[in-house]
Amino acid sequence: MSTITPAAATSSPVHPATLGDDSVPRTTLAVLLALSVCHGINDTLQSLLPAVYPLLQQNYALTFTEIGILHCAFMATASVLQPAVGIATDKRPVFQLATLGMAASGLGLIGLAYGASYGLLLMGAVFIGIGSSIFHPDSSRTARTASGGRYGFAQSLFQVGGNAGTALGPLLAAFIVLPFGQTSLAWFAGLALIGMAVLFNVGRWAKAEHGRAAARPKKAVSTAHVPPRVPLIIAMLGALIISKYVYLASLQSYFTFYLIDRFALSVGQSQMMLFVFLAAVAAGTFAGGPIGDRIGRKAVIVVSILGVLPFSLALPHAGLAGTAVLAAAAGFILASAFSAILVYAQHLVPGRVGLVSGLFFGFAFGIGGLGAAALGLLADAYGIRFVYEVCSVLPLAGVIGLLLPAEPRG
Repeated sequence: MSTITPAAATSSPVHPATLGDDSVPRTTLAVLLALSVCHGINDTLQSLLPAVYPLLQQNYALTFTEIGILHCAFMATASVLQPAVGIATDKRPVFQLATLGMAASGLGLIGLAYGASYGLLLMGAVFIGIGSSIFHPDSSRTARTASGGRYGFAQSLFQVGGNAGTALGPLLAAFIVLPFGQTSLAWFAGLALIGMAVLFNVGRWAKAEHGRAAARPKKAVSTAHVPPRVPLIIAMLGALIISKYVYLASLQSYFTFYLIDRFALSVGQSQMMLFVFLAAVAAGTFAGGPIGDRIGRKAVIVVSILGVLPFSLALPHAGLAGTAVLAAAAGFILASAFSAILVYAQHLVPGRVGLVSGLFFGFAFGIGGLGAAALGLLADAYGIRFVYEVCSVLPLAGVIGLLLPAEPRG
C-alpha cells in the first residue's frame, strides 16, 4: 500500500464546514477504508476461533464449559487491556501500536493451529485477545481523526470491516479449515502480514495529521451541552451493551451447535447459516452510522435493541427457514447499536476518545466473553435449546434507551 496523503484521500462529498477552511479537518476516506480493511483482517483472524469450535471439540473432546472458557480467555484479555490502551494513548499517541496488535493476532492464530493441548489453545486465544485489545481503541481513535466531523459514518465504515471479517471466518472454516485440518489455521497468518503493512502506512498518516492538528488554532472544548449525571448515563449505556453482546454471544458462539442439535445439520451447513447471520450484522452496521448522523444516536439505540425483541422471541420456535430469516433480521437490526452507543458516549466525555473507545470496546468484549462462558454452563446443564429460550428476552433492555437524555453534540 502506498503512503496515504490527505490530498489524495479526501472523500466526496465533503461536509460544507470543511470547504475552503484549512483549519478544519476533512473526511479522509482512504484512511477510513484502510482502517476498515484492517478491521476486517483483525476480526477475520479472531472469528476463526469460534468458527472452529466444533472442530476443536472433536479434536480435544471439549465440553461446552471448556469451549466457553476458551472464548472467555480471548474476550476477557481484550476487555481488560483495551481501556488501559485507550488511557495511555490519550496521553501519548503511539502511531504504530495497531501494527503491533496485528502481529500479536497473527501469532495467536499460529498457536491455535499447532496447539497440542488445551492449555496451548488458551494461550493462542489470549494472544488474539491482546492483538484485539491494542487494535480496536487505537484504530477507533484514528477513524475519528479521519472523520471530518462525520462521526457516525466513520465509526460505521470502520466497524463494517470488522463485521465483514467476522462473517468471513465461518466461510473460511467451512471451505478451508474443515477440509484441510486444524493446522491450516496458520495459513491465515499471512493476512496479518498484509494488515501490518497497511497499518504501518496508516500510522504514518496519523503521525503527520497529529502534527498538523497541533499547528491548527486551538478550539476550546465546549461542555455547554454535556448532560449531568454522566456516570449514570454511562451505566445505562453499559446495560444496553450487556443486552446486545450476551445475545450476540448466543448466536456467534453457539448458533452452529443449536442448528446441529435441532435441525441435524452438518458442521459445514451450520457454518453457512452462521455466515448468513454475520453478513446481516455487517450490513446493519454500515447502515446504522449514517442514519445516526441524520436522526440522532438515541433513536438508533432504542430501535436497534428494542426492535430485535419480536425476532428473538420467535426464533426458538421457528423451523429451519424461519430460523435463518429471524436470525438475519435480528442481526441486521441489532448491529447498528454499537456505533451509535460509542459516538453518543464520545460526545459525553469530550477529549477522551481513546478512553471511551477502549472502555466500550473492552466492556463489549468482556461481556461477550463472560456471556459465552455463562451460556456454555447453561447449555451443559439444560441443553443448547434452553439457552435460546433464556436469551430471547434480552432485547427487552432496549427500554433503557428511552430514558437517555437528548444526545450531546460535539
